[in-house]
Amino acid sequence: MAQLPPTGSSKLHPSGHDDIRELVTSIVRALVDIPDEVSIEAIESEAATRFLVRTAPTDRGKVIGKQGRTALAIRTLLGAVSVKLGHRYTLQIVEEEGPGAGERISQRR
Repeated sequence: MAQLPPTGSSKLHPSGHDDIRELVTSIVRALVDIPDEVSIEAIESEAATRFLVRTAPTDRGKVIGKQGRTALAIRTLLGAVSVKLGHRYTLQIVEEEGPGAGERISQRR
């Protein structure tokens, strides 16, 4: 499981983004029926890291949850980590509709 820097440390160690990515991956894989279909892409900038979550189409609802509550809970955890580490983390759930249909990204907060 991901370990965070000691309390009071605002510096993120070099593998810190990977630890947070592993945390998100572990949570999402625990929620779905087909964990091998889960992929998390991290888009990093100096001030923020955005995690794009892709799952099997049948599992997407499990990650979003009723009225978006599960996704909101994951985003709340990322918000707490963001405050502690001084680096913003966001979660986006990618909805791919099929070949050539493009993708839609859920960005609710």
